[in-house]
Amino acid sequence: MKTLLFTEFRKNASKFISQVEHGETLILLRRGKPVAEVIPFSDDLRKIPSWKKQRIRLQINGSDLSSAILEERNEG
Repeated sequence: MKTLLFTEFRKNASKFISQVEHGETLILLRRGKPVAEVIPFSDDLRKIPSWKKQRIRLQINGSDLSSAILEERNEG
């Protein structure tokens, strides 16, 4: 990961984009604070958003929570 000033990136953008094409990640600074991260493009990032990826599902034997709540309400 390389950190550089935004003005330096702007003056030599072609050189830095070539570095990104070869796997380098760039952090751009403006007035000493990070303002952007330039990362190599990946088709994997565009396929499925992380919040849509399938996760482990827990399964519990017995009735589900909504049924238990409804039974509790009906009894009381």
